[in-house]
Amino acid sequence: MANDITSTPEHFYQDAAKYWSKVPATVNGMLGGLGSVSTTDIQGSKTLLKQLLNSKFPPGRSYALDCGAGIGRITKFLLSELFDQVDMVEQNAAFLETAELYLGQSLMERKVGVMFPVGLQHFAPEPKKYDVIWVQWVLGHLTDDDFVKFFVNCQIGLRPNGVIVAKENITSTDDVDVDATDSSVTRPLGVLKKLFDQAGLDCDRLVKQHNFPKGLYAVYMFVLKPKIDVPHATETLKTVDGVSD
Repeated sequence: MANDITSTPEHFYQDAAKYWSKVPATVNGMLGGLGSVSTTDIQGSKTLLKQLLNSKFPPGRSYALDCGAGIGRITKFLLSELFDQVDMVEQNAAFLETAELYLGQSLMERKVGVMFPVGLQHFAPEPKKYDVIWVQWVLGHLTDDDFVKFFVNCQIGLRPNGVIVAKENITSTDDVDVDATDSSVTRPLGVLKKLFDQAGLDCDRLVKQHNFPKGLYAVYMFVLKPKIDVPHATETLKTVDGVSD
């Protein structure tokens, strides 16, 4: 990972899995002790997603994919409210077991499709299955090479007009921050844009999450579309809070 992680990729992933194996399967656990931001987070995500679904060339509302799903917080409060079906990808099988209880029998039967117990570095979606692929607070657990590979694979899983939304912490400098505790990195905006570009994705919208407590990383949502031109299926890049390409 370009000198940002001193361990090998194998150890990088093993250390992260070991860390998460000790984390409580609760909303507070999933959010690193900051469960209080969940409602604000969901509100910001829902505002963006509703805008996309009501845009000129919207994604469909049939199927979404929740990547790095944890116990299903985003599936429960965001994706299941706006899509007919939601699949979940989460490497920690214990979290997915808890998710069945957290989501409840009714939601599981009506909305949840497949639950994939696999890390994103090993995941490839079924071709042309998803209208929206949502990836939040998990990309820091991918090496740069696996980051690019993952997003290349995601494009194969998109249906017509489908989009990928990545929501991530951003460093305030041009440096990559390394967290040895949970074996993750936090990348600056420029690095994320470069990796998305390498994966063949254009950033159609870039939106900052507001109203988080002071002292936290800035959080941005990236609406990503394949660079391959699709006639009448692209819109002008929309930039929020002065952030642009």
